[in-house]
Amino acid sequence: MDILYFAWVRERIGVPREQIETSAATVMDLVAELRAREERYALAFSELASLRVAVDQELSDFDAPLVNVREVAFFPPMTGG
Repeated sequence: MDILYFAWVRERIGVPREQIETSAATVMDLVAELRAREERYALAFSELASLRVAVDQELSDFDAPLVNVREVAFFPPMTGG
C-alpha cells in the first residue's frame, strides 16, 4: 500500500511517501501501526483532530476499511483563499 504525507505531516515524518505492508483493517489501525514505528510517526499522528485522510483519492474517515485499498494519504485540513 502506498502511504502519502503532505504539508507538516511530511515534514514531521521526513518523507513524502512510502510503500508498506500492513495487516491493518481500518485507517485507524494503520495509524496505530505507524505510531508504533518510531517517535517521528508518533509525533505526526499525535493530534488526529488536526488531520484529514483520503483513501484511494477520496476523502474518508479514520474508521474507513482498508480492504483492497492501494493508497492512503494524510494531510492537514485545507483552507480556502
